[in-house]
Amino acid sequence: MSTDFSIRPVGIPAPAQIITTSNTAANEAVQTDLPVSQTVAASNTSAPVRNDLPNSENISRQVVFDQAAASFVFQVVNDRTDAVVNQFPDEAMLRRRAYFHAEDLKSKPSRPLNTDVSA
Repeated sequence: MSTDFSIRPVGIPAPAQIITTSNTAANEAVQTDLPVSQTVAASNTSAPVRNDLPNSENISRQVVFDQAAASFVFQVVNDRTDAVVNQFPDEAMLRRRAYFHAEDLKSKPSRPLNTDVSA
């Protein structure tokens, strides 16, 4: 494999078009300064963005290993009802991973474990 790296132009370079603007239009433009009572400015009174979940005092986070999918699952669980509020990866992704994991296990030839210890 070569260690040199170079970029070479391909084809004929296109000529650059030069566009000139008239300064008379800019000089004759309408003045845009407004009185303070008519100006519009961005307000800074919006509520800050929050990424936490509602009722955060009633939730816990846990990590579970799904053996069928052979992957870790990160869950947010409601402590009162033990219901999963949010999880990553979602159920569809876990089912897809479990399917492909099972297919991989089928396609691999099973080998007996070498448990003989020779001295």
